[in-house]
Amino acid sequence: MDDEFNVTFVTLGGYVEVDKYRYIYFIIIFMVYILIICSNSTIVYLICIHQNLHEPMYIFIAALLINSVLLSTVIYPKLLIDFLSEKQIISYSACLFQFHIFYSLGGSEFLLLAAMAYDRYVSICKPLQYPTIMRKTTVSIFLILAWLLPASQVAVPAGLSANKKLCSFTLKAVFCNNTVYKLQCVVSSAQIIHDMVILLNIALLPVLFILFTYTRILIISYRSSREVRKKAAQTCLPHLLVLINFSCLCAYDVITVQLESDFPKTVRLIMTLQIVMYHPLFNPIMYGLKMKEISKHLKRLFFPAKII
Repeated sequence: MDDEFNVTFVTLGGYVEVDKYRYIYFIIIFMVYILIICSNSTIVYLICIHQNLHEPMYIFIAALLINSVLLSTVIYPKLLIDFLSEKQIISYSACLFQFHIFYSLGGSEFLLLAAMAYDRYVSICKPLQYPTIMRKTTVSIFLILAWLLPASQVAVPAGLSANKKLCSFTLKAVFCNNTVYKLQCVVSSAQIIHDMVILLNIALLPVLFILFTYTRILIISYRSSREVRKKAAQTCLPHLLVLINFSCLCAYDVITVQLESDFPKTVRLIMTLQIVMYHPLFNPIMYGLKMKEISKHLKRLFFPAKII
């Protein structure tokens, strides 16, 4: 506690031998952050400049990649500062802000994937109605809701936590995730129930909707022509792989606060960093290689001499 300015500081205690390996940590994380920005931005750039990519599916992909960059930007700059600092600390208010943005953007990821699933469902199962249903207005509403709903819901626990009495000032993490609750003296039943409702709204329900949608697509594709099945596989498989990857990482983040004592510190650090390293790099690789039109434009961008 800083009495002069009445600011509460929290120590980020999840680092492993940062004094010994600070420059190695810094170089690796800095390179990964640059790679995340460049890879995601390249595909967003291609979607922006090419008219044939101005379709709802590609707009949602661009939004998903932008979301990944924003999520990384919430975490990486602070990590880089901490690696070069003697003390790894953060003010409690800044910690709650990071907590809010991290989980808001995480919820947005699920809602954007749900919007993409609905887009694929209409495209494959109701192709004649697709231009009428997936208009620019519909896409804009989906995008606004995908970012607004999680932000407004996660703001409640973040705001309530600001007034909670703290009994610990050491966070067993390298950034402010749900281990923030371990700092509080008491976590009320009402707070737990409210967080479960948020988890249901911005994660579980979208996942169930996505699974239901892709099941319908699978059934209808199976009954249709080979061309329809091929189209469904090409466009739906990348979305499903991204969903599975992100869901597994989020499941780890949710349960780690309950099992933190069972994980060695080094394992916990590696797993925590995977949440913010693996997924933002997985998205552009998956969409860049698996989506035919994006892959074609990437080849033209990087290998123009080889394209006839």
